[in-house]
Amino acid sequence: MTTDNPQWFTSSYSSNGGQCVQVATNLIATRGVVPVRDSKNPAGPILDIPADSFSSFVASVKTGQFGTM
Repeated sequence: MTTDNPQWFTSSYSSNGGQCVQVATNLIATRGVVPVRDSKNPAGPILDIPADSFSSFVASVKTGQFGTM
């Protein structure tokens, strides 16, 4: 079931160190986007990332293409 209202969540991999983003994957089916926002500023700007671009980004992170900190 989807809704037009983003259902925000923070990754379980986050250590909650204050440097987190939140995503709302429930809008992929209806809008084709993954909204992303800063968890420290939930009333701030929201980036709507096309679902295929977000999927490519996540796949790249999982394979280590961006390195580590």
